[in-house]
Amino acid sequence: MRATLVIALAAAIAAPLAHAAGTGHTQYKWRDAEGALHYSDALPPEAAKFGYEVVNGQGLVIKRVERAKTAAELAAAKEAEAKARSERVLAEQQARDDDRMLSTYPEETDLKRAQQDRLDAIDQELKTSKMSLRTQEQTLAQMLDHAAELERAGKTLPAPQAKQLATLRTEVEEQQQAIRRRERERDSTVTGFQAEIAHYREIKAQRAAARAAASH
Repeated sequence: MRATLVIALAAAIAAPLAHAAGTGHTQYKWRDAEGALHYSDALPPEAAKFGYEVVNGQGLVIKRVERAKTAAELAAAKEAEAKARSERVLAEQQARDDDRMLSTYPEETDLKRAQQDRLDAIDQELKTSKMSLRTQEQTLAQMLDHAAELERAGKTLPAPQAKQLATLRTEVEEQQQAIRRRERERDSTVTGFQAEIAHYREIKAQRAAARAAASH
């Protein structure tokens, strides 16, 4: 019984192919939404929807057409293509940056020297800012002492001096914040320099390996 069923199924599958071979022309082979296999001389809309194969007169597949993509699939494909294009552009830009870095700094010591120069410039800027801040803080302290003396004497600070005191206090606070912000930026710069050195070494190693491979 089982063998008979297998033979019957094989005959059912082979019959359309035999028909196509006998007629000597191409047919369309496709499956519907339920997975049932169909053969037809004309291409029905449903076949285009689910995808189909073109079978020649000898029963061989000569063309395969994938099913039509849904709107969501088309949107996903477009997004993937845009992402790939963006990554390709970034990779190309990174390659140009690497070339420029190696050209500017042939040796690691050259890069480290340039980094140190940048750090020295930041440190000098911080030094100047802190000196200016100390001067402002000294002036502010003197003005506060004067205001306190007047208050102990039962007097008030004249309006112009009170305004000057408030302005100076604001300037001192802003300068303090600016220095703290610049110090954090310096720390980030040092961390960035470490990453830059690691990347430099990686690129140098890759280029050296490529040259060695090309020479063999």
